[in-house]
Amino acid sequence: MSKFWSPFVKDLVPYVPGEQPKVANLVKLNTNENPYGPSPKAIEAMRAELSDSLRLYPDPNSDLLKQAVADYYGVQTNQVFLGNGSDEVLAHIFHGLFQHDQPLLFPDISYSFYPVYCGLYGIPFEAVPLDEHFQIRAQDYARPNAGIIFPNPNAPTGCLLALEAVEQIVKASPDSVVVVDEAYVDFGGETAIKLVDRYPNLLVTQTVSKSRSLAGLRVGLAVGHPDLIEALERIKNSFNSYPIDRIAVAGAAAAFADKAYFEDTCAKVIASREKLVEGLQQRGFEVLPSAANFIFARHPEQDASAIAARLREKGVIVRHFKQERIAQFLRISIGTTEQNQALLDAL
Repeated sequence: MSKFWSPFVKDLVPYVPGEQPKVANLVKLNTNENPYGPSPKAIEAMRAELSDSLRLYPDPNSDLLKQAVADYYGVQTNQVFLGNGSDEVLAHIFHGLFQHDQPLLFPDISYSFYPVYCGLYGIPFEAVPLDEHFQIRAQDYARPNAGIIFPNPNAPTGCLLALEAVEQIVKASPDSVVVVDEAYVDFGGETAIKLVDRYPNLLVTQTVSKSRSLAGLRVGLAVGHPDLIEALERIKNSFNSYPIDRIAVAGAAAAFADKAYFEDTCAKVIASREKLVEGLQQRGFEVLPSAANFIFARHPEQDASAIAARLREKGVIVRHFKQERIAQFLRISIGTTEQNQALLDAL
């Protein structure tokens, strides 16, 4: 702690991202990256941007990418917001759309950045317990609130909330913004974007990091009513007018256009997930039902932290959370067939 820190800074508890190891030849199954590379068309589009044009600022509105997203989801461009990764999009949402007169509601086991943003922006919150099966109960959110946010599928559990239940939550809080964080929806879920024209309080966030294999680009998006999007644009243009660079715009737009490659890689991940679940269950693990590109598993007779440590010794990295209720679970990203087999062999 420095004497130059403000009182605000010294009380912050930052988010801790998953480890990005510097050691070579590790089987890295800890940060939910896609094991398959980006669309070749996306790589080609990015290479085409490597020219003298990089001396110029990018389009501050990223219109090429906005149009690609709008075309893909069948919405208007004024219903699309873009940011430097979905984390920045979420930060602007917390700053600009959640109120302070009631608690913000989100699951007690969920994306651990949510309470960090609450601390950053001074938002009171209440962590709503998942049920005994680690599922979100829609009826638990039907109460006064200053906003609601939850991932679907949830993270780190991977459990999916049916679209009908999502709509139930949105309908029960017409005077609050409800944010559905869909970072993993393409691996087995149904997007709530199809509901945004019916509910002006609904905002859906997504990312190109997972299902489109572009975590290195840092591109996130939100889709919702134009009034919600305008609020986010006002914050963005008061914070950073150029959040997405020229290369990222070109690559992400091409990735949205290459639907065949996207569907093929998602199908591969889903098939690998089901096979890995079977392999873990054969080794005595309990695995929560997952609609994401990761699984959440525990062994009834072995300590999770000890398993994670021994796996690392064998060159396999998975993620272990110390939160009390899930301290005996491991979150395991879905890798290639070879990576998944390396994990099973190590176990």
